[in-house]
Amino acid sequence: MAGRYKAYSEYKDSGVEWLGDIPRKWDLTRIKFLAGLNAPKSEVTKLPANTEVSFLPMEAVGEQGALDVSKTKTLGEVSSGYTYLAEGDVCIAKITPCFENGKGAIVRGVKNGIAFATTEVIPLRCNKECESKFLYYLLTSAPFNKQAEGSMYGAGGQKRVADSFVANYHFSSPSLPEQKQIAAFLDHETGKIDLLIEKQQALIALLKEKRQAVISHAVTKGLNPDAKMKDSGVEWLGDVPEHWTVSKFGRLAFMQEGPGLRTWQFKDSGTRVICVTNITEGGINFSLLEKFISEAEYSSSYKHFTVNKGDILLSSSGNSWGKVARYEQDEKVILNTSTIRINELPHRPLAANYIQHFLQSEACREQLGLAMTGSCQPNFGPTHLNEIKTPLLPIEEQELISQFIIEEAAKYDKPTRACIEAINLLEERRTALISAAVTGKIDVRDWEPAPEA
Repeated sequence: MAGRYKAYSEYKDSGVEWLGDIPRKWDLTRIKFLAGLNAPKSEVTKLPANTEVSFLPMEAVGEQGALDVSKTKTLGEVSSGYTYLAEGDVCIAKITPCFENGKGAIVRGVKNGIAFATTEVIPLRCNKECESKFLYYLLTSAPFNKQAEGSMYGAGGQKRVADSFVANYHFSSPSLPEQKQIAAFLDHETGKIDLLIEKQQALIALLKEKRQAVISHAVTKGLNPDAKMKDSGVEWLGDVPEHWTVSKFGRLAFMQEGPGLRTWQFKDSGTRVICVTNITEGGINFSLLEKFISEAEYSSSYKHFTVNKGDILLSSSGNSWGKVARYEQDEKVILNTSTIRINELPHRPLAANYIQHFLQSEACREQLGLAMTGSCQPNFGPTHLNEIKTPLLPIEEQELISQFIIEEAAKYDKPTRACIEAINLLEERRTALISAAVTGKIDVRDWEPAPEA
């Protein structure tokens, strides 16, 4: 941040090793002296049980201060077993990975000024010496996150930040007017950064759409614009080249769904398990989620779910359904639930490359979308995939189409990577700016928003 923003003229030693020097006029304090945790439910329990209040499950809490207050329940439904929040309170997620992802918000616009949230958030209420927006930025800053992550208790995916850690967290506090100035500065500057990120994300979406169109057209219409066409008899395929036929996918390719592994079966090491989260459009990414089962259990019960190098993997559940990737690693892995392993049959009616590209096409996705079951967690399985109507064409033509798609898709992949790199840099700047402002590394007391063009 040095160069664009000035530092304070005088600093002093905070006495806290990881905090370092702080502005001379800032006070070293703890959160509990400026904000209370867990306001008593007695504030609202005397209201009628049918009083409508906002309901905040974890998915309603955003990662950059957003809060979805559209869901409501009656007070009688949520007064037990949920966390009480009121208009103006601050909340942060305490469970992994929601905490690490920065889920937190200021409670605004809730029904009748009341909200009840998941118990996996920590509620805080500022006193008269604390600005809620400043506290929100403090609790989502990198210095706080680093210390909090080191304090988390529990194991695996159930680690949590303790309320006591938040209450006793040391930080340097400026005066209330300065807190408000810092909050206004960060609102303005992070807002500009967020807008730039949104534009990059919109460009990525456009590139993805164009890339998708190339794939969909090639696998359903072929490469010869002058080819004679015929009605496929399938709405989502439309006309196809005259020499193509249409068949059910289950007759043309091998499919296997992963077993329903249970939480207690997962270990810290052993045979790796591929999960839906690991399947990305850029390939298999194990850094996103690591799960294992014991070697003994693999050998006795799950060997037949082993994924071979070159297998195509398809996610079949949740928001990420329909993602396709090829497994190219050498490590021994098995399938998990909501993942389907797909490959060509020995007599090769469809080549693996063409299968992968057809699974990415809109013609396939539209058919799967119609076949999906489940309201809370939509999903499909091999039974549904078996019925998908698929073009059948000569192997040589399949390979030509696949090579064309690879070459054309590469034209969209390079600018997409550039957008992703730009977003990463913007997010790093956003994080650094918040940290510098709430710890007093930059002085924004004289800051004023520049006139907008």
